[in-house]
Amino acid sequence: MQEGYRILEHPADIGLEAHGKSLQEVFEYAGRGLMSIIVDPAGIDPIEQRFLTLAASDRENLLVQWLSEILYLYDGQDFLIADVAIEHISPTAIEAIVTGDIVDTRKHQFRMDVKAVTYHQLMVEEREDGCTARVFFDI
Repeated sequence: MQEGYRILEHPADIGLEAHGKSLQEVFEYAGRGLMSIIVDPAGIDPIEQRFLTLAASDRENLLVQWLSEILYLYDGQDFLIADVAIEHISPTAIEAIVTGDIVDTRKHQFRMDVKAVTYHQLMVEEREDGCTARVFFDI
């Protein structure tokens, strides 16, 4: 299994599939993947840090909460994420530091407007050879 993420095309939405050695890596890749759908990540400078602590009933809901929080940082606080460092993760909780910059339309190249994280085909799977997650977004 190749680590990282790939974008999934869908007729009305867009999605991503993340692969990693652990749940931590998959959530990190998923966060970076969401940001790469919205904006070219190469233009985001790691200037500010934000600390995130989230809880949910299971891995799938935690992934939705995690990506929804990243989307809120962009949509509600004009904050773009350059990097993700997960300090602690369990199937029901996550603590992370995200590093990034405030939106600057002169500097950042935007790609697509993501409206929401959906539960459509949502999947988080842990196996002996690693972890995989799939999630789709409303655009």
